[in-house]
Amino acid sequence: MSAPLLEVTDLVVEYPGKGFRAEPFRALKGVSLDIKPGETVGLVGESGSGKTTLGRAALGLAPVTEGTIRFDGKDISHLGRRERRALSSQIQVVFQDPYSSLNPSMTVEQILTEPLTVAGLGSAEAKARVRELLDQVGLPADARSRLPREFSGGQRQRVAIARALALSPRLIVCDEPVSALDLSTQARVLDLFIEIQQNTGVAYLFVTHDLAVVRHVSHRVAVMYRGEIVESGDGDQVTSRPQHPYTQRLFMAAPVPDPDRQEERRAARRAVLDAEPASSHAA
Repeated sequence: MSAPLLEVTDLVVEYPGKGFRAEPFRALKGVSLDIKPGETVGLVGESGSGKTTLGRAALGLAPVTEGTIRFDGKDISHLGRRERRALSSQIQVVFQDPYSSLNPSMTVEQILTEPLTVAGLGSAEAKARVRELLDQVGLPADARSRLPREFSGGQRQRVAIARALALSPRLIVCDEPVSALDLSTQARVLDLFIEIQQNTGVAYLFVTHDLAVVRHVSHRVAVMYRGEIVESGDGDQVTSRPQHPYTQRLFMAAPVPDPDRQEERRAARRAVLDAEPASSHAA
C-alpha cells in the first residue's frame, strides 16, 4: 500500500473572534484525513461545515493553529512564502467560479503561459505545452487567442483546469469546481476530471456540498459537520448507505427525478430530523 501523498493530522484552524475579547472561532476541530497518490477523496458538507477551510489550509491559505499537514512526507503546515511558492508546482487549485479566477484582460494563451514562464520554460516550449493542455481539456487550438468572457461557464472551467495542470502537479484541490455549472455541463466536467486523473495519476481533494458529485468522482469520501469529520469511508458506501444521521440528511435532501421517491425521501428526512436533538439540526 502506497504512503499518503497528503496527510492531515489533528488539524485545528482558528480565526480571531469578532468584537472586543471575543473568543476565537474554531473552524476545524482536530481533523485527520489522508490522500494517496492518484486517489480522489471527496470532502462533503453544507456551508459552514469547514470543508473549504480544510482545502485552504492544504494550500497554505488558512492558518494552522494545531496539528500538521504533510505533503509527500514533508511538514508543510507553516511554510514561508518562498517555500510555498516552490510547492505550487506540486499542489494546485481549481476554484468554484472560473470567471473570477481568470484574468479577464488576458488571452487563454497568456493565462496558461504565465505559470510556465515563471517556472523557466522558454517561449517555444511554453507554446507547445499550451497546445497540449488545450487538447487535454478538450478545447480547440484557436481558444488560445480568445478572452475568458468569450467562453461558456463550462469552457471557462476547462481553462481553469488547464491552468491547474500546467506544471503537472501531483495534487489538485478542487473547491466546488462544478457547483456554478448546469447539470449537463457538470457531468461533462466531472468526466473530464476522471479522464485527466486516469491519464496523469494526479490526486484530488474534491470539496463540495453535493453527495451526487462526490459519488461520481471519489474513491473515498469524508463528511464534515461543524468543523469535524463525522463519517468517512468508501465512496459508494458513504454516498449510498450513509450511517451518520447528518450524512443521511444530506442523502435524503438530494433531489431525485421520481416524485414518489422524492416524497419518500422527504418523509424519511423528517423522521431523522425528529429523532435528533434540536441543537443538532443547524449546520
